[in-house]
Amino acid sequence: MTRRFEDVSPGEELPALDRLVTREDIKAYADASGDQNPLHQDDEAARAAGFPGIIAHGMFTLGHLTSCVVAWAGDAAALARVRAQFRAPVFVGETIVAGGRVKSLDPERRTATLDVWVTVEREGTVEWPIRRSEAEVRLA
Repeated sequence: MTRRFEDVSPGEELPALDRLVTREDIKAYADASGDQNPLHQDDEAARAAGFPGIIAHGMFTLGHLTSCVVAWAGDAAALARVRAQFRAPVFVGETIVAGGRVKSLDPERRTATLDVWVTVEREGTVEWPIRRSEAEVRLA
């Protein structure tokens, strides 16, 4: 069931959603999307580009973020739009954490605008594969 407008408040946090990124995830995404770029398939090609190994597709990371938003909204059809800035790569074996916060509400349109992001902890530092991004959700 779609989240009700009356039950949402500005500043409300979305429950964080974690996912361990595996080589199998990246391969499955490459096959499903048709994006067979060697950066996502071949460790040597990724190393030649300056990465420690293959990287996850940006859209794979965005898909995880939208899963977080949809889980909070209660219905995939409630997600009206997403705008994302990709800021850092995601590597095999890392756990990405999607989250967000209600930025504003539009009572006339019964929508919530969310600040959304994806983080990953890397060597004791938080990196932001997706940052300064928004989602708009239609509320019941």
